[in-house]
Amino acid sequence: MAGDQDPFDAIVMADDRFHGEGYQEGYEEGSSLGIIEGRQHGTLHGAKIGSEIGCYQGFAFAWRCLLHGRATEKDSKKMKVLESLIGMIQKFPYDDPTYAKLHDDLDRIRGRFKQLCSLLNVQPDFKISVEGSGLSF
Repeated sequence: MAGDQDPFDAIVMADDRFHGEGYQEGYEEGSSLGIIEGRQHGTLHGAKIGSEIGCYQGFAFAWRCLLHGRATEKDSKKMKVLESLIGMIQKFPYDDPTYAKLHDDLDRIRGRFKQLCSLLNVQPDFKISVEGSGLSF
C-alpha cells in the first residue's frame, strides 16, 4: 500500500492543479490578445507620427519653393533653418520602431518646425485628431 496513492490526495490537490491549469490558459490567451492590442496601438500611433512628419515635410517643401526664387540676405536664416528641418525629416527612422532616440528626434523636428514658423511669421494649424490620422492600412 505504500506505492498506492491516497484517493484523498487527488481531491485535496485538485485546487492546486486547477489553479495551475487556469493560470496557464489565461497566460496564453492574454499573450495572444496582448500582441493584437499592441499591434493596433502601434499602428495608430505610427500613423499619427507619420501624418505629423508628412505635414512638416510638405510645409517645408512648399516654403523651400517659395523662398528659393527670392533668396535675399534676410531670407538666408530662414533657408538655413528650412534646410535643417528637411534634413532632420529625411534622416528620421521611419522603419525602425526600436530606435532609442525616436521621441527625442521627433521633439527636435517639432522644435525646428516651430522655429521656422516663427521666422516665417506663420501660424501652423496642424492638429492630430483623436480618432487618428485618417490613414487606413
